[in-house]
Amino acid sequence: MNKITPCLWFDGTAEDAARFYTSIFPDSRIDRVDRSPAETPSGPEGSVLTVNFTIAGQPFIGLNGGPDFTFNESVSFSIDCADQAEVDRYWEALVEDGGEHSVCGWLKDRYGLSWQVIPRQLPEYLNGSDAAAAKRAMEAMLEMTKIDVEKLREAYEGVPV
Repeated sequence: MNKITPCLWFDGTAEDAARFYTSIFPDSRIDRVDRSPAETPSGPEGSVLTVNFTIAGQPFIGLNGGPDFTFNESVSFSIDCADQAEVDRYWEALVEDGGEHSVCGWLKDRYGLSWQVIPRQLPEYLNGSDAAAAKRAMEAMLEMTKIDVEKLREAYEGVPV
């Protein structure tokens, strides 16, 4: 068992969310579904109370806690993407069926959870040894919704638009 496991608060959709997330990422699975032994403020006896699941090797707990709390951008999950194809695949899967595009590589999925879909090249460009090139890459990224690796590269290298 991990020392620290993120627990995500849902309003009755923990099992659906876990199935959604585990369908997107490799090395993912539903580990256990626990039902409530008694009626609680968030559901009747026998309803799904918690779901233990693993996304890309990282364990999570989904708690059906009720409507009192919702996700916001102060907590997000960052996805390390090898290339544009991986960015595109995760981006499209996570915004499918009700997700929302945001800015600078951020999005919200249909459950309201925030994700950062980040190509490995982004930190390389933003932290490059050429300060002017890094600034151009940052300025380009600030204009993006989904990160475009080729446009970042062009900005970093000073390719005219």
